[in-house]
Amino acid sequence: MNDPFDVLMEEHRVIEKVIGVMKRIVEEINAGFKPAAVDLKMSLDFIKVFADKCHHGKEEDVLFPILEARGIPRVGGPIEVMLVEHEQGRGFVRSMAEALHIIEMGDDSGYGVFAENASAYVKLLSDHIFKEDNILYPMGRSALSREDIGMLSDRFEEVESERLGPGVHERYLKLAGELESRYS
Repeated sequence: MNDPFDVLMEEHRVIEKVIGVMKRIVEEINAGFKPAAVDLKMSLDFIKVFADKCHHGKEEDVLFPILEARGIPRVGGPIEVMLVEHEQGRGFVRSMAEALHIIEMGDDSGYGVFAENASAYVKLLSDHIFKEDNILYPMGRSALSREDIGMLSDRFEEVESERLGPGVHERYLKLAGELESRYS
């Protein structure tokens, strides 16, 4: 059995690779360069599927409800903060996707909008990951029983299988590595 909190933190390390790439993309745009639209598209695809659909999906649909059932309040505590930040992140991603569409239509003005939203997303997610790793997850570990941990582990595998399908998780791990090597 994989410890579900370790799984989430390992996913954070992968997500951090891609937000590091996004930070470098923003630096390039701010320096007057125009990174390839395909790199912007791959970064957004990673965020939408791996970070949001898979990782945040596990948290929102499996972890947070059981934490709430074990006494960690949904409102007025770290769970509410995480949910609000997930929504803020989705807003930045929507704006980046709109900017990418503008870029793909041949209008370079989209680069500035992309950079602005990517920069805000990078800051938000960096802080968000720190809070989860250092506040919410330790709190969750202490609130859950051994049986709860086992159930979480099983449910995480089900969520990944249902939402992504076979081999997709690994494909996104590879994509994160490829993006990181391009922008290192």
